[in-house]
Amino acid sequence: MRIMIEACGCLACGATIKAIREAGHVSVATDASGDAVGRWLADEFYTVPLARDAGFLDFMRTFAVEKRVDIVIPSLDEALLKWAELKPELGKKGVSVMQSEKASVEICLDKWRLYGFFKERGIPTPKTSLTQEYPLVKPRAGRGGQGVMVTDEPVDMEGMISQELLEGTEYTVDVFCNSESEPVYIVPRVRMGVKDGKSTAGIVEDKPEIEKWVEIICSEIPFTGPLNIQCFDTAGGVKFTEINPRFGGGSALGMAATENWIPLIVDTARQIPVYPTKTIKYGLKMGRYYAEVFGY
Repeated sequence: MRIMIEACGCLACGATIKAIREAGHVSVATDASGDAVGRWLADEFYTVPLARDAGFLDFMRTFAVEKRVDIVIPSLDEALLKWAELKPELGKKGVSVMQSEKASVEICLDKWRLYGFFKERGIPTPKTSLTQEYPLVKPRAGRGGQGVMVTDEPVDMEGMISQELLEGTEYTVDVFCNSESEPVYIVPRVRMGVKDGKSTAGIVEDKPEIEKWVEIICSEIPFTGPLNIQCFDTAGGVKFTEINPRFGGGSALGMAATENWIPLIVDTARQIPVYPTKTIKYGLKMGRYYAEVFGY
């Protein structure tokens, strides 16, 4: 299978490319920069427009077919909704877009709508406001730590939310859902180090309460493929803050604690039922280091 990933200049792209190749498939990497590190890691590399460019949809509509891509694994927040729009059309042409449906993606990408979803379904979440009512201020749509601040100073709240500042341990939960939107794996991990919003170190922990709530979340909103859910384990219980309907920056740890998820993606794209086959390795730790790649 020819499997495409985007944004191959990011910190975590190497792990996904490695997983694709270890699963015996061809990695097709793309990035808006011709010097992205994935250029020298993947089997094939192509420079593509920025996701915010007006021509992105038309370009990818043609690109995926012309390059004989079998599966696209979207990973860039700015492009998720655009891939959701392309998913039905590309599916008819034999290209599977491995992400959740548009309605699910729209809820996850808007933190105010996600807060409303959590409240309606009784899922514990921090108090949130469209006004500067709470000290934590962040964009309604954003990724990583971009634009996030803790402040008492006045902030222009256009396109922002404020949120109750939580005290406790922050968890990222790697989740893989099959074609029936059932969680195959739920892997809670503590981020022990973060750079540019990406996990640089972590440990997998057994957290039954988190796993219980993740199962409820996945029963209330349909997901397909990889996603990561963020929450805090506080003195008053678990509270959920974000859902990212894509691989997380530290999802390599979630895979290492279970199995390579690329074969799961391939089977899901083929409409083959996927079930857990491995026991989660609680206590497994991950560290990261810089490595050099050279090319012309």
